[in-house]
Amino acid sequence: MQHNVLILDFGSQYTQLIARRVRELNIFCEIFPYNHFPDDLSTYKAVILSGSPYSVRAEDAPHPDLSQIRGQMPLLAVCYGAQYLAHFNGGEVAPSNIREYGRANLSFIKDDEAFFEEVALNSQVWMSHSDTIKQLPTNGVLLASTKDVENAAYRIEGEKTYAIQFHPEVYHSTDGKQILENFLVKIAEVPQNFTPNAFVEDCVKELQDKLKEDKVVLGLSGGVDSTVAAVLLNKAIGKNLYCIFVNNGLLRKNEFENVLHQYKDMGLNVKGVDATDRFMEALAGVEDPEAKRKAIGRVFIEVFDDEAHRIEDVKWLAQGTIYPDVIESVSVKGPSATIKSHHNVGGLPDYMKLQIVEPLRMLFKDEVRRVGKTLGIDPELLGRHPFPGPGLSIRILGAITLEKVRILQEVDAVFINGLKEHGLYDKVWQAGAILLPVNSVGVMGDERTYEKVVALRAVESTDGMTADWVHLPYEFLMKISNEIINKVKGVNRVVYDISSKPPATIEWE
Repeated sequence: MQHNVLILDFGSQYTQLIARRVRELNIFCEIFPYNHFPDDLSTYKAVILSGSPYSVRAEDAPHPDLSQIRGQMPLLAVCYGAQYLAHFNGGEVAPSNIREYGRANLSFIKDDEAFFEEVALNSQVWMSHSDTIKQLPTNGVLLASTKDVENAAYRIEGEKTYAIQFHPEVYHSTDGKQILENFLVKIAEVPQNFTPNAFVEDCVKELQDKLKEDKVVLGLSGGVDSTVAAVLLNKAIGKNLYCIFVNNGLLRKNEFENVLHQYKDMGLNVKGVDATDRFMEALAGVEDPEAKRKAIGRVFIEVFDDEAHRIEDVKWLAQGTIYPDVIESVSVKGPSATIKSHHNVGGLPDYMKLQIVEPLRMLFKDEVRRVGKTLGIDPELLGRHPFPGPGLSIRILGAITLEKVRILQEVDAVFINGLKEHGLYDKVWQAGAILLPVNSVGVMGDERTYEKVVALRAVESTDGMTADWVHLPYEFLMKISNEIINKVKGVNRVVYDISSKPPATIEWE
């Protein structure tokens, strides 16, 4: 696969958005920490420097060696990147009199510059910095200003080096995508050849070259990622793909049977393994979320290892890892602070002795769905909401029991089926129910009850990195609440979660 664009991450919360916008232009790109970028840059046609929470004036500010990049290939420096180029190359960066954060409008655009083609005067941009460029670097040419920021954009004479103090990647920059297209397509001449069809063609060939006649085992989860990975592998190696669908006892109601049937109808070689008892035994008395994830991961590997040993000469383990998992598992300062461990990222025990193949590790979730559509996968399956690898265990706060799983499965079924019946399911990125570790006083009939509380969660997102809660109709919430309390024994109160990510996460654990 041709790399095309390299994005160097300086720790900005918007770095992933840069990658998303570049991908939307059908241009392949990769994110690397600024201090660990590739040794071989020959396959890249352009480089983008991200923003950063740091000030270039701080002693611990990121300070990369750009000698192989600047002047050698087209370079776009965003926010911190623009200030970095100025500060260390003859310009001046100083604290702003006021923090420049939020919407601004371009009050000046230099004429006849390809960088600003089809961008109108007064176009809205998004600022996010406490420093400002007071003086351009050596050979700097002013390209654009706002009312408060004179040096909002510049280029360096004699190079294909451009810099902007605003963020073109966020939706608030109305012509941001056009500016990125101008730089990447018109100036850097990067080919726009990263399409679902091209990905499938390239990926299948790469898989065939890598795997040859080797046998591959894949753990299916019923989700979009593992399903698309399975169909890609099946297209590449056919009968040498062995799929295992493990029931950890923490799936949705009837999911094990229904999904297993669906997979077999797709022509995949699938074996279903019900390991509910093993998982429940490992989870007995475990309350800490990370401990739950680790226990489930450990047992899954044990079950998987048992089943893999029943297949002779397996050499590869396939996983449905996608790009956000990879990005969140590294950072500009080495291993990132653990928000939560990703079940697809990280090594396997030495005793498994299997090499890993991850066909989707460079794709965002929406790209996985588009690839799945190209492969002809059932739209209903592709439209399934994301479901966590540890299943309902991280939606049951506190210790896990079979009775709690039963309650949550019933609640979840009422909620999800209700979304589908009311035409709301496809308007939601992810939905589910959470069983809270508290009891609530209630009245049913003439009797006092003291039963469980459940929280309903529905969010909208494009890739799960940020998410907003969905404003479901009150009438719908009222109907679902009544149905849950009337139908699910053990629940007498329903609440709705109206937290966004950030600061909350989509899952509660």
